[in-house]
Amino acid sequence: MNPADKARMNDSTSETISDRPAAVVREPPRVAATLGLLLRSPAFVPGALILLAWIVCALAGAWIAPYDAYASDPLSSLMPPDHAHWCGTDQLGRDICSRVIVGARDILTIAPLATLTGTLAGAALGLVTGYLEGGFGTLVARALDAVLALPLVIVALLVLAAVGASNLAVVLVIGVTFAPLVARTVRAAVLAERHLDYVSAARLRGERAPYVMFAEILPNVWPPIVVEATVRLGYAIFAVATLSFLGFGIQPPSADWGLALAESYALLAGGAWWTVAFDALAIASLVVAVNLIADSLREVLET
Repeated sequence: MNPADKARMNDSTSETISDRPAAVVREPPRVAATLGLLLRSPAFVPGALILLAWIVCALAGAWIAPYDAYASDPLSSLMPPDHAHWCGTDQLGRDICSRVIVGARDILTIAPLATLTGTLAGAALGLVTGYLEGGFGTLVARALDAVLALPLVIVALLVLAAVGASNLAVVLVIGVTFAPLVARTVRAAVLAERHLDYVSAARLRGERAPYVMFAEILPNVWPPIVVEATVRLGYAIFAVATLSFLGFGIQPPSADWGLALAESYALLAGGAWWTVAFDALAIASLVVAVNLIADSLREVLET
């Protein structure tokens, strides 16, 4: 092959290679990247494992509990922990380990529903009060601040005493008391976004306020909403247990942890520490797990 033909071949080869489209390198989705950062967080993994364990107990507690959580045996009442009853028995002879496992169901149903109610209502209020300029948004924001000045636990107790204790009432009361807290966080995020270019462009296109709030601003303020919802979930768990302990939450014959503490705390004077210790540890472990997840989400989403 003469030099001229070789040169023409090299030129055609280079043209062919240059005409080929470059390989498209896709960035990982935002959710996948966030999940990867969470899995590398030292607090997220143990918190998620503890929460997952309690979710399994809530879903399959009746199948994995060693005994019937509601079956009483007066001959075996107040037995300390041993090989037959790992957590001992209560004053009615019921297996405490089984009741702790089954008791996860009610608290992990009511607390997330209450958190969801408060988050949805608070996010809507925060969007409206943060986006609408002028007297209306300011008036609603000041009303929310006035509600936050009230002792929320006392308000919840008064409402439940008036309407009666039921699972639905607990969900609504906790959700309503959490809504102003979520609204304040969302409003602060919306105020930071309200005058940015993409919001101004949507206004110039003639978009209506509901579209701008929910289609334009909301997707950009979801990280603080997710973090706030996770934080509120921890408080909701503690609030449900507290209301049950005071007799205004979940009612008998539930194996709820707060209700079990109310039924057994008087036995501490007689040395039956196991009747309250394991239910208290269950509440503490669940709240700590949710707080670990919330701290990890805040570190990943807000940085």
